[in-house]
Amino acid sequence: MTEIKQKIVPHLWFDSEAEDAAEFYCSVFPDSKITNVTRLHNTPSGDCDVVSFVLWGHAFMAISAGPLFTFNPSVSFMVNFDPSKDRNARARIDAVWEKLSEGGEVLMPLDAYPFSERYGWIQDRYGLSWQLILTDPEGEERPVIIPSLLFVGDVCGKAEEASDFYCSVFESAARGELVRYPAGMAPDREGTVMFTDFTLEGQWFVAMDSAREHDFAFNEAISFVVNCEDQREIDRLWGKLSAIPEAEQCGWLKDKYGLSWQVVPSALNDMLQDDAETVERVTQAFLKMKKFDLAELQRARDKTP
Repeated sequence: MTEIKQKIVPHLWFDSEAEDAAEFYCSVFPDSKITNVTRLHNTPSGDCDVVSFVLWGHAFMAISAGPLFTFNPSVSFMVNFDPSKDRNARARIDAVWEKLSEGGEVLMPLDAYPFSERYGWIQDRYGLSWQLILTDPEGEERPVIIPSLLFVGDVCGKAEEASDFYCSVFESAARGELVRYPAGMAPDREGTVMFTDFTLEGQWFVAMDSAREHDFAFNEAISFVVNCEDQREIDRLWGKLSAIPEAEQCGWLKDKYGLSWQVVPSALNDMLQDDAETVERVTQAFLKMKKFDLAELQRARDKTP
């Protein structure tokens, strides 16, 4: 498996099951493996396992940090099964669905729909949501796994505005498809977003509006880690994205739509794979921060005043 260089990485918050969940997902998807497990000590959640793993060539992170947040379908992961690249795509989608179904809950059955001859939406045994779709070989090429954002409740109708905002924040960004709801699809309002996708720094996202009644919203259970090269990039992204001061902690922030991001120096990953003493110093340093101070983290790593 080649090394994954991914600037924006989905981050999953678990109570205590991060490593077990990562192992499960690696058993479900091909070209997958756990790449690192680090234990952070003396955090507000006690000892926390931080797990880095790759699913079908896409980098993910997870943490076991207590029962503070719960997954919900406001953020799911769309998995594209392309018959033009995999002649066994239909059999593969059925096999993945069967594995994710064990202990899970079906949100939309795996079946034929107007937009795909094979599609289903499911919450797995950990509550994480997946949308599996047999793609149209004639359509535009997309990655296998794409985070999908569902704008509901107070942010319903803002999928287009939000995706425009994200494309303005990141220096490398572009919109893909944009499909609006037509008239006659109440409660969804004509002109709002039925489906759009866009890319930020090489990471594709999907966004959709839904005016139906939902008892969930974006929360910290799923966030997006942005690996920054220097303090200038950290400062720029923090200034543009952070909209809720009370949510700022340890590099975490919430934007004006309620979506959570972690703006971190890319060097932090190496710091947290160092010896136990160094990891402890770096951890205690960043626990005191809101926005990350890269120079301060480097001093903690090097044990310099």
